[in-house]
Amino acid sequence: MVRAVAGGRVATTAGADLRVALLRRTAEPETAVALAARLCYSPDRIDELERGVDAAAAAALIRRIVGLGHLSVLEHAVFSFGVDGISRAASHQLVRHRLASYSQQSQRYVAAREDFEHVVPPAVAARPRLAGRYAGLMRACGRTYRELLAAGVPAEDARFVLPNAAATRIIVTMNARELRHFFRVRCCLRAQWEIRELAERMLGLARQAAPVLFEGCGPGCVGGPCPEGKMTCGRLREVRAAYRSWSTGADRPALGEGGRGGRGGRGAGQAG
Repeated sequence: MVRAVAGGRVATTAGADLRVALLRRTAEPETAVALAARLCYSPDRIDELERGVDAAAAAALIRRIVGLGHLSVLEHAVFSFGVDGISRAASHQLVRHRLASYSQQSQRYVAAREDFEHVVPPAVAARPRLAGRYAGLMRACGRTYRELLAAGVPAEDARFVLPNAAATRIIVTMNARELRHFFRVRCCLRAQWEIRELAERMLGLARQAAPVLFEGCGPGCVGGPCPEGKMTCGRLREVRAAYRSWSTGADRPALGEGGRGGRGGRGAGQAG
């Protein structure tokens, strides 16, 4: 099992660092997928499947089945990511991807500090006067929360005053097929900025662990026409170039903020 980390301070957070770690994965995920694919098309018995399946053969077979659209065999490779410092607003978007398993830090059993970690949207951070009011509101929420606890209000009720901006921790497990779909939707420049950064960091780690399985992954426009239609960001060439030139060691592709409707817009097929 392999553990890898991508992250660091994000300019758009206050007190919360977005950190993403690949906690666990299927051992030799590309071999596991290749064996499943070979089983479908070969008369070999189970104890004969691994014969002749080296890294090169596995890569060739994976590329072939992905090209044919036979993606069910990708479900045999599973990846578990730990996410720290994402907002509750973004985690609510994340759990809409239902073909996955999630474990999230409880606000019922884990009490928040008065100066709880929270995320500041870039649109707020860019406006100093409003950023100051935003910070004051976060402090007021934290004070009220602690006052409620001190008065004997159960944490499960006191948490009602904590905002969507509150940072959380979550572990998410997806198979390779669902991850490819997740990247297609959430790496889009029209996806909300925070979950897009999460998706890009997860893709960076997935590419390091299984480069062939996640070859060509990214927003839908990387491998075909823009799926957003009239709501396109208008930056198709730039996006394709950024993903094709994305070096293995980089956490994210070299792209700026979203295009038309970027912040607060929609990723393909996913509201919010």
